[in-house]
Amino acid sequence: SKMPLLSVPKEVAVGTAMLGVAFATGMLAGRRYPSLVFETPSGMIRKNSPLRQYILDHSLREHPILKKLRLLTADHPCGRMMVSCEQAQLMANLVKLIKAKKVIEIGVFTGYNALNMALVLPDNGRVIACDINEDYAKIGRPLWKEAGVEHKIDLRIKPAIQTLDELLANGEAETFDFAFIDADKENYNEYYEKCLRLIKKGGLIAIDNVFWNGKVLKPRKNDSAAQSIHRLNEKLLRDARVNISMLPVGDGVTLAFKL
Repeated sequence: SKMPLLSVPKEVAVGTAMLGVAFATGMLAGRRYPSLVFETPSGMIRKNSPLRQYILDHSLREHPILKKLRLLTADHPCGRMMVSCEQAQLMANLVKLIKAKKVIEIGVFTGYNALNMALVLPDNGRVIACDINEDYAKIGRPLWKEAGVEHKIDLRIKPAIQTLDELLANGEAETFDFAFIDADKENYNEYYEKCLRLIKKGGLIAIDNVFWNGKVLKPRKNDSAAQSIHRLNEKLLRDARVNISMLPVGDGVTLAFKL
């Protein structure tokens, strides 16, 4: 069957095209000049490579309070769970690009990404922030307040599926502009399906960790997380309800634009 034509706001179409050109340019550069590509077994730029540091030095525009929260999170024993700062900046730029007002985040941790998005939302914008661990969020909440955006972040401590079902039951289907999924991988498909119902046409779902450190290449039978992500990746490729771009940012992120 033919894929439906893209019907999204002009800003989204332009932004998608720009991302596609950037990615294609990078791929061509890698083919012509293989030495320019810094890769790990997962196909990603090494976290501590000079190229990644160059990217951060020449693209990261981090609010002082964001930096404060990032450094606090880095000192946490589970700090590796935080979304990469360049990826969080991309999410915030996309939120701003599509003029989002209502955002869902599934998987908050200390709230670095939630803060990033809240900073670019209008004053009446909201992030419905879903997590099951309030202790992590307590690290970021004082900094949300310091940044003057605490009122934009609606933290809901309960299983995310329960929160999503409540939003649907309250008649909020197709009223959200953006969703970011970065929680337990086994439930990724269910998160995606419920977010797809909540996001309006022309809205965007960003799905994190779609590379799962390269384990999606050959998912082991006993690795339920890798299996779940791989199945969703295959499903997204054929999902006629969305247009997609899978980007090598962080641990891989797929952007799904609802048609």
